Amino acid sequence: MANYTTADIKALREKTGAGMLDVKKALDEANGDAEKAIEIIRVKGLKGIAKREGRAASAGLIAAKVVDSGNGQVGVLVEINAETDFVAKNQKFLDYAEQVLTAALDSGATDAEALAEVEVDGSTVKELTDGMQAVIGEKIVVRRVGRLEADKIELYLHRTNPDLPAQVGVLVGTDAKAAEVAHDVAMHIAAYSPAYATREDVPAEVVDKERAIAEETTRAEGKPEKAIPKIVEGRLNGFFKENVLVDQAFAKDPKTTVGKVVEATGGELTGFRALPRRRLIRSLIGAGARASCSRPRPVLPHSSTSLTVCSPGRPPRARLLRGPGPMARSHGVPDRRG
Repeated sequence: MANYTTADIKALREKTGAGMLDVKKALDEANGDAEKAIEIIRVKGLKGIAKREGRAASAGLIAAKVVDSGNGQVGVLVEINAETDFVAKNQKFLDYAEQVLTAALDSGATDAEALAEVEVDGSTVKELTDGMQAVIGEKIVVRRVGRLEADKIELYLHRTNPDLPAQVGVLVGTDAKAAEVAHDVAMHIAAYSPAYATREDVPAEVVDKERAIAEETTRAEGKPEKAIPKIVEGRLNGFFKENVLVDQAFAKDPKTTVGKVVEATGGELTGFRALPRRRLIRSLIGAGARASCSRPRPVLPHSSTSLTVCSPGRPPRARLLRGPGPMARSHGVPDRRG
């Protein structure tokens, strides 16, 4: 006869995040001793980490925080993936994510590899992650880190489901004058996923490649030789308008650009970070898993811009809702990992 109660099972599940069957087996093996059962769950979970390596961790969250610093403010984003939404909203997973975020903020780590080696209460973030995998029984990955320092930083977190943590995070750095439009710019970034802040940020090799593609395409179309340079430059400008933040049509008012909106404040946009770092238009959290998309949801108030929300894995799209006028069209861009 089992020497534990239903309340014991519930308490242990809440404490470990493990499944009911795993908890019951652990309590049976521990003869009802809760502390011993926790150790059994951890040991069995650690043995299963290697088996979980091949699994896709495509759910999860973006943990984020902005704090004051001696030179202004510092903002950090951390993307942490799990296998299921059930784990992503588990309180134990959320507490773990907060620990990882604090480690990223305090250490100054700018990528997942560096963060993995940061110490947290006597253990590294990697060891903390392995321990969480052991307890919860799912693959967990600290995938990406974004860090930004500026006079003023605006943080925007986008939830694709009100019952889940945020799955898109954006940091926008400005001076004091441009801070008044930073929130709208951050929401614009979440919808349109620019790859670069300004044209000067685009690597020369990327520009050369786009110019070569544009020239090859133009010649293949049989355009007159004299017209080719002008057409190529026009297509290159089109690339900038889709991929460079300050050149993009502003989500709340497509008749102007993000750059002009910032310029009107008399201030300056100094940078941005967004996670997931690859095109947010085409991916939210994780990568590789198939899923279905929901109906478009508005991203900005009083705007036709929407974010097509997908379950983790399948590429969603930011697009303009159908309606009268030339701007009622899809707005997609190539997948460029940053």
